[in-house]
Amino acid sequence: MSSRRTTTITGSLLTACFSTVMILSYTAVADDQGPGSGKGGKAMDKPPAGVKVTTLLPERISVDNSTQKTAMTATVKNEGTKESGDIRLLVVGFDGLKVTNVKGCTAMAEKDLPKGSNSGFICSTGNLAAGASKSYDVDATFDMSRTGKICLPVQTSDGKKTYWQQGPVPFGTTNPSPNAPATPLLLGTDNKPVAPGGDQLPRTGAGSGALPLGVAGAALMSAGAAGLWWAGRRPRQER
Repeated sequence: MSSRRTTTITGSLLTACFSTVMILSYTAVADDQGPGSGKGGKAMDKPPAGVKVTTLLPERISVDNSTQKTAMTATVKNEGTKESGDIRLLVVGFDGLKVTNVKGCTAMAEKDLPKGSNSGFICSTGNLAAGASKSYDVDATFDMSRTGKICLPVQTSDGKKTYWQQGPVPFGTTNPSPNAPATPLLLGTDNKPVAPGGDQLPRTGAGSGALPLGVAGAALMSAGAAGLWWAGRRPRQER
């Protein structure tokens, strides 16, 4: 009896330790966002001579499956040879990705959100020197039963011109992990949602997750409230 009891206890401890190691290892990997990427970005209105602003998003993020919370870093950079002038960065969420906070930035009023978006923040970047950059900590939630996208326009401080716009670019995975502590998502990947209530994935046709990003951005500012309109985007039917 003593031998059998010892074997049972030892086996339980080994299982518990192994599970702990697996969770800790997974968390460490999930927190590694990788290098910044300008994927999904393009130049818009012509900036002043010598100014070239761009944005960067992490190549991968991780969503906590129990809370739906995620975090990332959004960076705006002046790759030109002259100062950028007074500019601002907008951080806007679409579909299943909702931006809940951007440190040091101001939330957009619901009535001023871009068409089709669910959240947005305005970051007053100021004047960026040539070669300089500024990063913002972004908190968000991601509904894994849906697709999710984010957009980073860089505008003049009055919002009349948009020099650069990254997105709306998707984060997602083609291999959902509903039972794992967290799910890693890749930038530029359409999410394959997990069906509500279990591990079964919805049956979708080929390419059904694709979303045309054709975005022609222009921004207007009136009475101190920011507004964005994107042209050329076809409405997306949510499941």
